[in-house]
Amino acid sequence: MEAILHGIILAFGLILPLGVQNVFVFSQGATQPKLLRAFPATITAGLCDTLLILLAVFGLSAIVLQFEWLRISLMSAGILFLLYMGYAIWRSAPIANETNKALPIRQQIIFALSVSLLNPHAILDIVGVIGTSALKYVGTEQILFTVSCILVSWIWFFGLMLAGAVMKKLDGTGVLMKMFNKCSAIFIWGTAIYLLMGLV
Repeated sequence: MEAILHGIILAFGLILPLGVQNVFVFSQGATQPKLLRAFPATITAGLCDTLLILLAVFGLSAIVLQFEWLRISLMSAGILFLLYMGYAIWRSAPIANETNKALPIRQQIIFALSVSLLNPHAILDIVGVIGTSALKYVGTEQILFTVSCILVSWIWFFGLMLAGAVMKKLDGTGVLMKMFNKCSAIFIWGTAIYLLMGLV
């Protein structure tokens, strides 16, 4: 029970802050004409988090982070990607009705993969926090801890998708979504600057 509760609390603590991945999943719930059409982005984000958590718990990521050049390359690629994502979100038009263009399945999956696997902030959180916390447990307890973290991740992403769909219904004019996009872009640029300062 301790391992389960630890996994749940830890995973929620890491996933709650507004991040690029969360923004993207939420926006798909808000922009797709039907909720089912937002599933590809949500499922891809869940699968990526599951992969990262498994890598962190079983130590492969710890080996990767021992190579400084690899860490710097990952951070640099992530910073460039975050700057681009901020620009794209800032320029995106608000969704006022269901006739607006929504991302097709292929683009949803590619973007979800990008915001999940090219986000150094999320990777370092999962590796540094979940990976090291998992060292406390062995055998069944470690499995329960890992499963708890993964379940929280999946529940959170589906919750974000639903929240986006609800916001779309409440925001007929698209004003709220426009404000959300601007705030999200500023946050993403701030994250990129923060990561850049860590490299300098």
